[in-house]
Formats: sequence, structure tokens, C-alpha cells
Amino acid sequence: MYEVRIHGRGGQGAVSAATMLAAAMLEQGKYAVAIPAFGFERRGAPVVSFVRCSDREIRQMTNIYAPDCLICVDPTLTRSVDIFAGLKPGGTLVQATNRPLEEVKLAPNVATAGLCDAVSIALEIFKRPITNTIMLGAFARSTGVVSLEALQRSLEDSDFRDAGLKQNLMALERGYNETRVHTIEQRAAA
Repeated sequence: MYEVRIHGRGGQGAVSAATMLAAAMLEQGKYAVAIPAFGFERRGAPVVSFVRCSDREIRQMTNIYAPDCLICVDPTLTRSVDIFAGLKPGGTLVQATNRPLEEVKLAPNVATAGLCDAVSIALEIFKRPITNTIMLGAFARSTGVVSLEALQRSLEDSDFRDAGLKQNLMALERGYNETRVHTIEQRAAA
């Protein structure tokens, strides 16, 4: 089973991103579930959502505490939330940031980092810092777990088919094309 935890802030579309990602995985013939985490979220407050995918039926509908991949749709979130909690060794971070790798906070168990200047892309396309579809493209580029084409089909079948579909498809593609993927050299335990 492959597990993804998506970190964002209320209003940035982290829950919608989980739903679209699960739909894209289903599109590719996988079993997938999106699990939202609802509490006292408000616009701007830290939120989290989860996605599981597998080749077999999924019965587990709990939060994900040991993800294979983290998607962080907000570049400021790492200042207030330990997004790396529980990340499996050899895990992947897909981070919205305009900083070079050397300036990005990484946990020792991160083996792959996909970095995307999603906020700049979002401001250009949407005129607002809504980065969720951009970061789905970044996830596809960084992990190969889902294809860009499957994500495009999931968007076409989503609520965006009537409003903003063209912009979101452009955002998805730019996220895919403009993500810088880095392999992190793992240090041997002393």
C-alpha cells in the first residue's frame, strides 16, 4: 500500500486535492481512498488529508501516521507544523517552495524531494495562492505513482469541469513540468 499525507491550510484545497488524487489512481486501475480530516478548520488554519492506494481492496479508513509521501501545498507550514512526523525512511517530500534545495528544511528520512514554485504559478494563473492542482502535478512528476494523464482525466470528471477547468488543467501541467526533483543522499547511521 502507498500512503500520502497532504498538508495545507484551510481554503487551499488540500481535501479537494486528496479526492482528485484518489480519482486519478482509480483511473489507472488502482484501488484508492481519500480520507479528509475534519476538526475545527478555518481559513488559514493547518489542515491535513490523506490518500491510500493499492493493487488490492482497501479497508483501512484511518488517518495516515507513517506516510510514504508528504505533499505540502503551503511553503510557510513547516514553521508551525511538523509535517515530517512519521514519514517512512526513504520517503518523498513534495513541497511548494521557491527556495533551492539547500534552503529547504528536510527530515533525515527524506530520500526524494520534489520542489515546485507553486505559489508563483498559482498567482499567475488564478490570481490567488491556491496551489492544490499545481502540487498534484508536482506529485506525479516527483513520484511516478500516478500519471499526468490520469490526473487530467480526474480533473475533467471533477467539479472543475464547469468552472475553471482550463485554468486547473494548465496549473496541473505547469506543476508537472516545473517541479525540480532531487535525490537526497542518505547518510549511514553511525
